[in-house]
Amino acid sequence: MITYECYSTELGDVAIAACEVGDEGVDNGIVALQFYDVERPLRLGADWQRGGSELTDMAAQQLREYMAGQRRSFNLSLAPRGTEFQRRVWDALVQIPFGETRSYSQQAQFLGQPRAIRAVARANGANPLAVMIPCHRVIGANGSLTGYAGGLALKAQLLTLEGANFISQGELL
Repeated sequence: MITYECYSTELGDVAIAACEVGDEGVDNGIVALQFYDVERPLRLGADWQRGGSELTDMAAQQLREYMAGQRRSFNLSLAPRGTEFQRRVWDALVQIPFGETRSYSQQAQFLGQPRAIRAVARANGANPLAVMIPCHRVIGANGSLTGYAGGLALKAQLLTLEGANFISQGELL
């Protein structure tokens, strides 16, 4: 069963979902972290039930520590649902150090599939664990911000919080 709870953070409201009593073959851990607001509605899974847990509370606490500059990585069991390729891409994202960025091309090369740039970009876009799986650290080859499910303003805030270098949209004009 997947339970979720909503939390307020410095960067907006988030929903954190966890699977703590899994079916056989299903990993237990945090399965989703979504920022939501009027423009980005909450996307609940069909099998999600409202109700916080020790695991979602711990994830919210670690997220707050990250946003306060007290944490650079997360010490949680992550259990994102996705295809084998998506999970490979997400595993590679976790390896991008705090405060650094990579291009989609660099990520595809890291995976040993240099021609899979678009597939890597789609997998990044399907990342169910914002911030914890740091897809915000992937930017355009020229250093510009590219798509982000939470919006480019949020992506810029996260990269700024980490001290990462990037080109803002205004600098491209």
